[in-house]
Amino acid sequence: MALRTRVWSAGKLLVLGGALAVTYVLFAAASMRLAIRAREVQVPDLTNRTANEATAIANDLGLTIKVDDSLRPDPKIGAGRVLAQEPAPGSVARYQRSVKVWLSGGQRALTVPPLTGETERTAQLRLAQDGLTPAAVSEIRSEDYPSDVVRAQDPPANGAGARVALLVNRTEHGARYVMPDLIGVNGDRAAEILRGRGFRVAVVGSTPYPGVTAGVVLRQNPQAGFQVAPGEPISIEVSR
Repeated sequence: MALRTRVWSAGKLLVLGGALAVTYVLFAAASMRLAIRAREVQVPDLTNRTANEATAIANDLGLTIKVDDSLRPDPKIGAGRVLAQEPAPGSVARYQRSVKVWLSGGQRALTVPPLTGETERTAQLRLAQDGLTPAAVSEIRSEDYPSDVVRAQDPPANGAGARVALLVNRTEHGARYVMPDLIGVNGDRAAEILRGRGFRVAVVGSTPYPGVTAGVVLRQNPQAGFQVAPGEPISIEVSR
């Protein structure tokens, strides 16, 4: 009976000691985790800050700044300001960790290539290859120039800039015109004007007509008011 009592007492002591040991380990782990978390900070957003401003902000949080020596051109972030950083803003970092930042070199001055006379597609490709950005594309509509061809640019060729505005001719393919009334007009003059607009004009005959000067249009085909497109044939008959 006495032996059983002593064994039971020893067992209780072992259980109590184990419980105390487990409790100690749990509290120690929790305390260590709290200590670690207490030494963690959230990385601030340093974008568009100067190096001095970024250093001051980081130091207030117990972080240090490491500035990369290379500058990166950027059209939006001014020269000497933070363009990128590592770790990223909002991430968690250990106390006294260094944050690496890259500074902007500002907008890069580029030489604008000659684009006048090129198709719009070719001009866009040239700009992309040279690292330039189309600022705007304005349009004109003229039969004097081919369709979708650049007629002007700003800045001009060989000038400096990062954004280029284009003026493009938008002549519609298959444009049609209303046939004018040529009756009573000098045939040679009418033919010259129409040929200048891309029409094929032929004088198919001449007929004497009392009281009408030679060379004046008497008949035409198509008739006035019909729709015609450049390249279509037009025939006229004149007086003699």
